[in-house]
Amino acid sequence: MSSDSHSSFIEATVDDDQPPSSPSELDSLPSSPTTSSLDADTDDAEETDAEREWKESLQQLELLLTMVVVPYLGKYFGRKCAYWGWAKFMQWKYPVEIVVTSEKSFKGAGAIEAAASL
Repeated sequence: MSSDSHSSFIEATVDDDQPPSSPSELDSLPSSPTTSSLDADTDDAEETDAEREWKESLQQLELLLTMVVVPYLGKYFGRKCAYWGWAKFMQWKYPVEIVVTSEKSFKGAGAIEAAASL
């Protein structure tokens, strides 16, 4: 019996002492590749196509993460950290309590101030 792992067929073991019982057994063996071996080849080709598409989709996902998601998350969390750190520093340096009495006027003043720099 052949131990070649790359072959897609199994060889039958034949005892050297005994010849085949009838010639019809040899005639029944296929001389050309069968449809099952052809199907196995196409399955391998389909698997490689699927693997290639999977690798391409992983590459696209990696590009999306590195080019879009990570920079925006870094910008968001970096600003959050900077504002938090600045607030802590200012509270330490100038211990003043700020109380907002009117949320509407506070937001309006912020909008006017932001528009003034344009």
